[in-house]
Amino acid sequence: MGQAALSVRTTANYEGAVVTVSETRASAGSSSPLHVVRRDPYNAETPEYALSEQTTPTALVYVRSNFDLPVIDVSHTVAVGGAVRTPYSLDVAALRALPQRIVGSTMECAGNDRLSILPLPSGEPWSSGALSTITWSGPSLRDVLAYAGVSDQACEILVTAADSGPRDDAVGRVTFARAIPIAEALHPDTILALTMNGAPLTSVHGAPTRLVIPGWYGMANVKWVQRIDALLTPYDGYFQRQRYVYEDASGVSAVRRMRVKSIITSPTAGSTNPSSLVVRGWAWSGAAAIERVEVVVDGGNQWQLTQLGTPTTPYTWTPWECAVMIKQVGRHSIRSRATDTTGAVQPDAIVWNRLGYGNNAVRPVVFEIGIRE
Repeated sequence: MGQAALSVRTTANYEGAVVTVSETRASAGSSSPLHVVRRDPYNAETPEYALSEQTTPTALVYVRSNFDLPVIDVSHTVAVGGAVRTPYSLDVAALRALPQRIVGSTMECAGNDRLSILPLPSGEPWSSGALSTITWSGPSLRDVLAYAGVSDQACEILVTAADSGPRDDAVGRVTFARAIPIAEALHPDTILALTMNGAPLTSVHGAPTRLVIPGWYGMANVKWVQRIDALLTPYDGYFQRQRYVYEDASGVSAVRRMRVKSIITSPTAGSTNPSSLVVRGWAWSGAAAIERVEVVVDGGNQWQLTQLGTPTTPYTWTPWECAVMIKQVGRHSIRSRATDTTGAVQPDAIVWNRLGYGNNAVRPVVFEIGIRE
């Protein structure tokens, strides 16, 4: 495909193409079906009931914003440059003209469950709803990079977004940008998504195009992509070295792939249930497939294996279920823990880190047994 074909601009409209800050703030009002964490910039969680769905409806997918939504018009293009043979730019029509790949992935915000970490770290006060499973489609990033001709010496691909703003611990405006290893960038399932759940991306989810890296925490899935650059040295920008890092007594390390984790979707917290019930939930890991999920009722360490279902794709959560009998009427708790095929096990407690990332600790669900069968 020639460069001219890739560089043609379109004037056709697409959902979310023109976004103003005032419209965005209005959409974050009290009528939102999400649980609003912060209105400015807009951050909101997927409601608990939606987490029982195999695929999260678009209107219920959690939203993470570091700044106000950028204003993006129909002439938007993505520039490709850096350590490449042929720098060029392409618009939405050109992205659509490339072979499209469908990728389903479970995506979790790195700060999900921050409120469960003690002492409470700084950052958005996320409970447990910064988590969704989505079906994306768009061209593979490697197809976009192939035309540019990435240098053999490139070590990372930097993806820069259109959103920016001030930060308390930085000078001037900061633009959101993240770099990923070259091997991850060239994986066929790393895509520049144009759709989610079969419809065009919405503005809060990165329209007209966002990066999707299955298995990585949400911060790597850069929204509102405006530049892609091949780098010869590792990137050390604000959102690479000052944020989205694990910082504790052992040192500092990058937040990358999602840690192994499970959740219980039934019974729900505070619900009343019969003594014989089926416990259900999901498990996922950004590193490998789920090998097993175990549950335990109340305290102790008498873990019981569950039956695993089949995930819809290698990158989506694995369903599991287990029948349990609880004879005593009253309050009870149930916990689940997952193990992936690398041997990584969901821990009983998180190792505290200053910014509160990657909390994958076992979390109890408290419910009632009200009927003895």
